[in-house]
Amino acid sequence: MMRRLLAVTLGVGATTACAARPPQARPPQAVLQPHQPEPVAPYMMPVATVPAPTLRDRIRYTVDSVVAAPMWRNARLGILIVDPESGDTLASHDADRLFMPASNQKLLTGAIATTLLGPDFRWRTPVLLHGVQRGSTWHGNVYLQGSGDPSISDALRGGRASSAFDAAVEALSARGVRRIAGRVLPVGDALPGLSTGYGWAWDDFDAAYSAAIDELMYNEGELYVTVHAGRRVGAPVRVQTAPTRRYPSVVVDAVTRDSTPLPAGTRPPRLQAAYDSIGRALIVSGTLALGDSARFTVAYRHPNDAFVAAFTESLAERGITVQQKRLARRDTAARAIDTLAVITSPPFADVLRRMEKPSQNQMAELFFRTVALQQTGNGSADSAQAVGARALAAWGVTANDAAYRDGSGLSRHDYVTPRAIVKVLDAMRRSPHDMLFRQALPIAGVDGTIRSRMRGTPAEGNVRAKTGTLDKARALSGYVTTANGRVLLFSMMMNNFTVPTREVERVQDLLAAMLAGGTLVAGSGS
Repeated sequence: MMRRLLAVTLGVGATTACAARPPQARPPQAVLQPHQPEPVAPYMMPVATVPAPTLRDRIRYTVDSVVAAPMWRNARLGILIVDPESGDTLASHDADRLFMPASNQKLLTGAIATTLLGPDFRWRTPVLLHGVQRGSTWHGNVYLQGSGDPSISDALRGGRASSAFDAAVEALSARGVRRIAGRVLPVGDALPGLSTGYGWAWDDFDAAYSAAIDELMYNEGELYVTVHAGRRVGAPVRVQTAPTRRYPSVVVDAVTRDSTPLPAGTRPPRLQAAYDSIGRALIVSGTLALGDSARFTVAYRHPNDAFVAAFTESLAERGITVQQKRLARRDTAARAIDTLAVITSPPFADVLRRMEKPSQNQMAELFFRTVALQQTGNGSADSAQAVGARALAAWGVTANDAAYRDGSGLSRHDYVTPRAIVKVLDAMRRSPHDMLFRQALPIAGVDGTIRSRMRGTPAEGNVRAKTGTLDKARALSGYVTTANGRVLLFSMMMNNFTVPTREVERVQDLLAAMLAGGTLVAGSGS
């Protein structure tokens, strides 16, 4: 459009210049002279002055061109780009229609949790004793009272999730306890109801990104399974699990095959790790070539059980055995519960970065429930939805603008408009926690889920934005700073497309880079 405009304008200028030249009489034949080129000077060739396209013009032209492209004919695109200081809209397409946000939902969850919990909030997990000590034996139970701490993980505990238990284990050891004639048990129901989100896909439950959540959460719900081939063909494979070594129970139904390449078109049984129908035993099946190894990351299906198993293993490492037997009434009757230690999380500000940058679903779900628990005393999903809806309403986001069903965006029942996302981004921009919220987001070309995107463009190291990824849904929303320092807000959501994902990301990255490299002056139309 701009090229056509330039061509037409220049064409008009050239026509005008020719018309302005007065007609000249043809000299008599006898005095004709050899042709002499006419001198050319600026004043002899009037040229129309055409201003360069503004950033607003370029963005609108690009958005219009994208929307009109045949490749998007079966897709839905929602785009909104706003200058919050002036209130100007640089581009808008279907900004008030509902889209499946995928992990853009974490922008809502992170904003609500940041506002209602605050940067210094810490989760607390008391370790309680109930019983009596006789010699080196504790006759009683050890209780773990969870409240949804998402931080007991390798990622946030220096590469060793179990280090969170060190103080409690040391305190028990300092009392001289070497044996627990009782059990280690979870206690309380801080997060009642289902341990998976509303509308999550049941066939994803073995996947780490779809792990269940509960009051006690260990290693973000992730179990690492390493499989080694046996020493000879036909031998069972060897399986190791981490960070828990004895939980869950593993059934080995996989064997070692010859490492000789198979004939073309022949495929050996695929090695896989999947739970049984009730999620109690992990079954490793298929084949693995002699001398080979493989690694899987799967979910802990029962979070509380995984946490208890990890704590029990930490006791065993310090020489404290747990007999896992029922107590005699005389050991617990009328005895007070003693607090052995309290496991405390890092500040919320640190945990927020770990949730947003890699887009960690289980942390987002625990934020979702924790906010409800702290605000109402009820950490159920229903309570979380109600608290979230009230917080969004305070920012001008109504039930017509967002269906806030879970914290992570895994649910295909989540819906939100691009305008609602931008309203939340603007609310946080004006919040005392602006920098905390913004710095927790992935940085283009640097880290998080956009570390490999927009490299070599003005957006690299500039754009701070949250991605969203589900089948047939991609989103990118966040903040970008123009070449002259103006912070813009944007939300781009694409649903129901059939083109390759890279084509969707190419559009998002192009627009973000154009904004980062452009100059925008408020009130000038540029």
